[in-house]
Amino acid sequence: MWKTVPGSAFGVKTMNKPDRLLDKAVAGQRLTLEEGVEIYKHCDLVQLGSAADITRRRLHPENLVTFIIDRNINYTNVCVSKCRFCAFYRDGNHPEAYVISKEELFQKIEETLEVNGTAVMIQGGLHPELGLDYYLDMLSSIKKHYSIHIHSFSPPEIVHMANTSGLGVGEVIRKLRGAGLDSLPGGGAEILVDRVRQEVSPGKISWKQWLEVMREAHRQGMKTTATMMFGHIETVEERILHMVRVREAQDETGGFTAFIPWSFQPGNTRLADAPRATGVDYLKTLAVARIMLDNIPNIQASWVTQGAKMAQVGLAFGANDFGSTMLEENVVRAAGVTYRVPLEDIVRSIRDAGFRPAQRTTFYKVVREY
Repeated sequence: MWKTVPGSAFGVKTMNKPDRLLDKAVAGQRLTLEEGVEIYKHCDLVQLGSAADITRRRLHPENLVTFIIDRNINYTNVCVSKCRFCAFYRDGNHPEAYVISKEELFQKIEETLEVNGTAVMIQGGLHPELGLDYYLDMLSSIKKHYSIHIHSFSPPEIVHMANTSGLGVGEVIRKLRGAGLDSLPGGGAEILVDRVRQEVSPGKISWKQWLEVMREAHRQGMKTTATMMFGHIETVEERILHMVRVREAQDETGGFTAFIPWSFQPGNTRLADAPRATGVDYLKTLAVARIMLDNIPNIQASWVTQGAKMAQVGLAFGANDFGSTMLEENVVRAAGVTYRVPLEDIVRSIRDAGFRPAQRTTFYKVVREY
């Protein structure tokens, strides 16, 4: 039971430990891993959302909710990793296997620019036959023809390039930057706990390797995002540990611009029997992320996996960004989830939630207010 008392950061004085922790969080004090688990497991959903909303408004008092106009481009679906959660990958000899042509790549970029897009996120499978020169040529060719931000290649792809080229991760990133890479997406994080990774993606890099790629990119002056795919075999403790590990890396480098939690979609995967995360799971995870990640400026709602209505509710649970208009998305769609939210619906959803909609760049510079 809560009592209103003067001087309390939350406007209330709590009568039990979880509620005291929320009062601590909204006062701007950092919560430990154990405290994060405590509030996730034992706080009322509405109180948790209120604490996250207060935290969000302290960080973003301007009442803006941003989004970006960009496009996801998957250059290949051939992948040696064969993650159990992925419905997108194909073996190299599969009739649906592909590597995108330069002509098709350019067409997709031109379509993005035609609708005032500012960026492309290019990602793909870990193709065993694509060398580093392929990626360097792709980047330099794009920059030669177009003025657009390239937010591309997740840590597993970077490590794969390093392994196939015989170069170190740092040198690979330097070469990619020199060819035109502007920033790195946070894909491949899944859950940053090796027990989980061994179960869902045993062919992928470890959590320490994921974070080391990000640290190296930050050391070289690049900005990146961080993601979390949750709602499969991880425990609540592992979910919060993921957040703490991202927070610790951010303390060191300051290079993460945003955190993007999204719920696992089991359709057409080898984890098809896994339970789907509920809307309550999603909102609680979003709220706890905003509370725990006190050093990461932006938290993104995920309409791609939850739909526009749940993403709109997420704006009251700590999110300040609506993500991307996503002119193209293939990976989640392969799992049987096909939410589509046109630009005008994104703007309407943000406005109806009581915020001012604004288009942003990858680095969260406002391009246009609506």
